[in-house]
Amino acid sequence: MRYSKAIKLLAVLFVSIILISVPTIHETRAFTNQVIQKGAVGDDVIELQARLQYIGFYNGKIDGVFGWGTYWALRNFQSEFGLPIDGIAGGDTKAKLIKASKYDQQYVKNQIRKGNKFTHYGGTDLSKQSSPNKGQAGNQGGGSQPKPSATNTPAGFSQNDIRLMANAVHGEARGEPYEGQVAVAAVILNRVNSASFPNTVSGVIFEPGAFTAVADGQIWLEPNDTAERAVLDAINGWDPTGSALYYFNPDTATSAWIWTRPQIKQIGKHIFCM
Repeated sequence: MRYSKAIKLLAVLFVSIILISVPTIHETRAFTNQVIQKGAVGDDVIELQARLQYIGFYNGKIDGVFGWGTYWALRNFQSEFGLPIDGIAGGDTKAKLIKASKYDQQYVKNQIRKGNKFTHYGGTDLSKQSSPNKGQAGNQGGGSQPKPSATNTPAGFSQNDIRLMANAVHGEARGEPYEGQVAVAAVILNRVNSASFPNTVSGVIFEPGAFTAVADGQIWLEPNDTAERAVLDAINGWDPTGSALYYFNPDTATSAWIWTRPQIKQIGKHIFCM
């Protein structure tokens, strides 16, 4: 009996020694207990941007500044993952992000230190990810780069672009819910960024047969403030459509072809598709 107890005791000690000697493996992460929201800066924001980029929701620069691009990327993530859509990374949102993504802190920090840009960080082998971060401020010439700031500034779009998009949104979707107006603006931007369409705002909007508002002249109606705000939200990263390239109203659509496109979702009266 004593011999049996001694054997059990030795077994317990042996297992304990093994457990103590094996290092615990932790995923590298910097999230603290703070609620991360627009205007925040630092390591928590770097991790937030990196995780969102890893799973394809954020394609901006990972700079540790919670600006509009990060805000809308986070809202899109929350929408897709069934979380309250508030653009704030609280406990539940951070927990969901940790489960859905990976974060290689050392790799990300090294790329930032080197000045490298690495969009779609999770979608490609890390050795093929980084590239010199050139051209980010292409029209600013020499001199020191401005410090990043969390402001709602639509880089790369002229006031004419914004006004023309607002005209299109107003003409196409002024009776739609606000999300539906942002969605129309997002489709225009998705086309600009697609190799299948013209690469300018005016080229996309005035492509023959592309938009009803151009065909019937409603493109020239005076847009309201809501239309312009929807355009700015789309430019700053909010895409409620899930990267759609087309949309149509099922009650009025006369094209059989549009029904063949893979549908993503319906917002208001419009169905958005690829």
